[in-house]
Amino acid sequence: MSGFVSLVGAGPGDPELLTLRAARKLREADVVFYDALVSRDALELASRAHCFPVGKRAGRLSVSQGAINRLMVRAARRGKRVVRLKCGDPFVLGRGGEEALALAAAGIPFDVVPGLTTAVTAPALSGIPVTHRGLASGFTVVSGHAEAAYGPVLEAIAPGSITLVVLMGLGSREAIARLLIARGWAASTPAAICVSAATPRAQSWIGTVDALGTAPIDDDEPGTIVIGAVVSVGAVLAAELVPHTGAPGVTQAV
Repeated sequence: MSGFVSLVGAGPGDPELLTLRAARKLREADVVFYDALVSRDALELASRAHCFPVGKRAGRLSVSQGAINRLMVRAARRGKRVVRLKCGDPFVLGRGGEEALALAAAGIPFDVVPGLTTAVTAPALSGIPVTHRGLASGFTVVSGHAEAAYGPVLEAIAPGSITLVVLMGLGSREAIARLLIARGWAASTPAAICVSAATPRAQSWIGTVDALGTAPIDDDEPGTIVIGAVVSVGAVLAAELVPHTGAPGVTQAV
């Protein structure tokens, strides 16, 4: 007897930003293994399922990736409809590819339900387009978890040539700023930090690269860093942009 696994993107936080297919998968699920930052409101859609937290947070005890893979395989082999609910999009810095490979190796049928990636939605909810005619024709997304991950990418980017989006990098923001300035980026390059996007705790800061390290942001909250000329668009829009989910507006550095 074999069940089925769906790798589902939960989007940035607000359950209204789930796709219709993601919502249906949750309603039909027998078991849900969910990330630490998944909204409790989203889990309420899985009213008939057993829900288990398997998320990872920096510096905290968490379930290993190998254990998560085994849990999914075991539940599917018992004939369960399994949802692996992941923040943002499963295949954007979310280890969804690793989980898909583990399922394929175990002979478990699965599908992928894309989600709105925080790399785009967090800036957008703060009025920052990651591309904008005349300012940036492309963007790069990197993990800020460790310099071994982001260092080679930042070294390869011509200063100011594109928009740089850093996920999971609040703790590394000062080091990232130093690296960019040393690489030739102007210290005055516009920069933003979007924290807890699409939740009632959301807040944004807009300033410059050289002020990233001292920006008054809670590093314990999930955040997205945006660097490049497009941030100036967000600064213009801040006064009229209606905050999402009743959250506070944008703080601009003086």
